[in-house]
Amino acid sequence: MLKDSQARDELEEILQAREYQAYYDESQGLISRWWEKAKEWFANLLADLFPSFAPSSAAAGPILIGIIIIMIIILGIIAFLIIRNRRRNRMLRVNKPLQSMSEINWSFQRHLSESQKLEASGEYTLAARHLFLALLLYFHEKEWLVARIWKTNWEYYDELRKVNHEWAEQFYHLARLFDEVTYGKHVVHKEEFSLFQSTAMKWLANSME
Repeated sequence: MLKDSQARDELEEILQAREYQAYYDESQGLISRWWEKAKEWFANLLADLFPSFAPSSAAAGPILIGIIIIMIIILGIIAFLIIRNRRRNRMLRVNKPLQSMSEINWSFQRHLSESQKLEASGEYTLAARHLFLALLLYFHEKEWLVARIWKTNWEYYDELRKVNHEWAEQFYHLARLFDEVTYGKHVVHKEEFSLFQSTAMKWLANSME
């Protein structure tokens, strides 16, 4: 009886192994057929695009693999940029640039002067912060927006867009850097600060004339 049971177990193992192997072979065969069809289609496509260069299906395989890898890399970069852009926009909608009453009570000239002092000492991160606040309060003085301690940069962007769409887009890019500096712990270096400053000073230079 024991031998019969053992023989039955061995037979089941053999059958299961055969079924698995058959399923595996069938799956592999299906994938292989798909791959051959893909290579053939790609070879025909290359032949249509480049009549003087007509690769065989086998030669098209490595090219197709290379293109697939490049496409995966491109899609990965696009996904990264989309995620980063969404995160930045979320910061604009949530965070408030003016963090205390003292900051809003300063004039834009005082923030600008503080930015220049910090720039001279090489503290570009803090210099960028004060330069942005100077710009924000300058817009407030010009009545292009209304600065309030409870408002977010997204609200300021929306207000400015009603005045001048191009200005609003430039402000949007400055505001994103400001939020990364203030809330994302981003460190600003000299080259990045120079670009930030050149954009902001397009408005603030008029105030010093």
